[in-house]
Amino acid sequence: MPRILVVDDQKDVRAMISMVLRVNQFDVVEAGTAPAGLQLFRDQTFDAVIVDIYLDDSNGLDLVSDMRELVPDVPVVAVSGMTAFDGAAMSEQLMRVVYLQKPFRPGELMHAVEMARNAVKDKNAALSACAG
Repeated sequence: MPRILVVDDQKDVRAMISMVLRVNQFDVVEAGTAPAGLQLFRDQTFDAVIVDIYLDDSNGLDLVSDMRELVPDVPVVAVSGMTAFDGAAMSEQLMRVVYLQKPFRPGELMHAVEMARNAVKDKNAALSACAG
């Protein structure tokens, strides 16, 4: 069963995301802060992460960057309630991130997770083809 880490400072949003993922046969681990999420990410193995861009205690994109330093190809879905996002300053570690605007429907969440996971598979397949 694939494991997903959900990092969001809003308990109700975490609960909704977790419920949708569990119904779709994912094992879910939750964190309410960036430090807690990063510690869980260091201590456990995850098949993907879902991170709120605007956390109370930090910037979610900084958290994604920290996670990508540890596991460069981890699939990421970044969620936000804000409509505008400045992607101009994104580092390479923040590329291949699927962005999802709140509020979203369960089907949109699952599509975003699938897209994030496929983006990593596609990148790895392309690298294998180049190496072979």
